[in-house]
Amino acid sequence: MYIYNVTTNIEESIHDEWLKWMKEKHIPDMLSTGKFNYAKMSQVIIEEEMGGVTYSVQYSTDSLDTLQEYYKEDAVRLRDEALKLFNGKFVAFRTELKVISEQFSMSVKN
Repeated sequence: MYIYNVTTNIEESIHDEWLKWMKEKHIPDMLSTGKFNYAKMSQVIIEEEMGGVTYSVQYSTDSLDTLQEYYKEDAVRLRDEALKLFNGKFVAFRTELKVISEQFSMSVKN
């Protein structure tokens, strides 16, 4: 399994609008490409010197080939939409991760 991670710092002035767009539009659009199995959005718990709020969205995919198909077929269109709506109000960087192992707790908490 591979993870396509996008970390974004968004200006506080448009934070609420961006967060709504991410949850209601962008992440569903990413998943609708058929190239990702699931997405997990997390807020980065750190105070950035530059200000703003930082999030990480991790999109799971089964292969690097599928990720390359996303880059060729979908990435430009989906990135351009963010630029049109929020240009100059965010900084994003992307990381590709290969999952080596997963371990889960055997204890169940109620």
